[in-house]
Amino acid sequence: MIEVVAKLGRGPVFLAGEVLECMITFTNPLSASSTSASSEMLAWASAQIHCQFHASENRVALPPSDGSKHDVQAENETVFVPNRGERGQCILSTPPKILFCDLRLDPGESKSYSYCETLPIDGPPSFRGQSVKYVYKLTIGCQRVNSPIKLLRVPVRVLVLHGLKDYQFPQDEAVAPSNPFLEEEEGLKKDSRLADLATELLMVATSRRSLHLYNISNTRGKVGTFCIFKTVYKIGEDVIGTFNFSEGDIPCLQFSVSLQTEESIQEEFQHRRGQPLSFSTHARHQEACLHTAQSSFSLPIPLSSTPGFTTNIVSLKWRLHFEFVTSGESAGACLVHGSQSEAVTWTGVEQMEVDTFSWDLPIKVLPTNPILASYVSQFSSTNSITI
Repeated sequence: MIEVVAKLGRGPVFLAGEVLECMITFTNPLSASSTSASSEMLAWASAQIHCQFHASENRVALPPSDGSKHDVQAENETVFVPNRGERGQCILSTPPKILFCDLRLDPGESKSYSYCETLPIDGPPSFRGQSVKYVYKLTIGCQRVNSPIKLLRVPVRVLVLHGLKDYQFPQDEAVAPSNPFLEEEEGLKKDSRLADLATELLMVATSRRSLHLYNISNTRGKVGTFCIFKTVYKIGEDVIGTFNFSEGDIPCLQFSVSLQTEESIQEEFQHRRGQPLSFSTHARHQEACLHTAQSSFSLPIPLSSTPGFTTNIVSLKWRLHFEFVTSGESAGACLVHGSQSEAVTWTGVEQMEVDTFSWDLPIKVLPTNPILASYVSQFSSTNSITI
């Protein structure tokens, strides 16, 4: 028996273009019955990152795949297929790397191997939608002699920030500050600069503030105004907006604001023409606002959500969905019971004719620092298997 443990060096969330580091440890556990003849042998072990794509048959019409399926592992099969037995198609993969060949472990002995690979910068982000799924995994395959291959899959989340692919790092490293007493690998140095660049680009894109004012009205007249200071956000931020109903011509009884994503399939891949879009609500605020001059809302963008993106098959966009309930009558009329010398009771009208209308405001949602997103990730940084 051999225990295989894979531990990610910096959490399970990465930006496309970053270097994924994983320490893989193989251990022959020491037990009371262990003897010098209890050594374990492994023929080989390899590791590879791949992105698995799966589409709903009721929503997406995909062309037939030419790739052969590898769902059955033969007893003497030695081909390393990371996505063996998984649903969907492998649309992206890195070259496999061999960790070792012919490893012998005595009882209580363990050996560790470091795996480093750059995540493809031109791939899709991790996404689990109603129509399609993009799932990234690091797969470690190992095999005993004359035994089936065992696979340890380590799920990771990949965020994609547009603009990093076109950025060229300066060739002259002398202009950059460096510490001559520290040895730093070139790949790790570039990876660190990539994360710093992404943080800087996100800060610039989401810190720009300008007043956006919108008049809210329907066929009967003006309801009020809506104010928002920016329309570009990072996941993890709060979307804040304010309402002013004091200048409205008709009273607003109630409003609701929903933070939603809109998932649409490209026309050539739609299962049927004109099929409806898929919407998901991530946060919602509802408030009764009769006789209210001003109001506001704050909707958090979950760190676990997917920023907006577009591939050749699917597009994901973010929006604020507003719903207003207004009245065509005067909502200020109240009934007074009892004489003036007695206590006064204010009572609202029992029935009122209302109108309902909605409005959508597109917003842009970008990724955030992957370290911050790792704190709420459902994936574990450590995975293990026993073979």
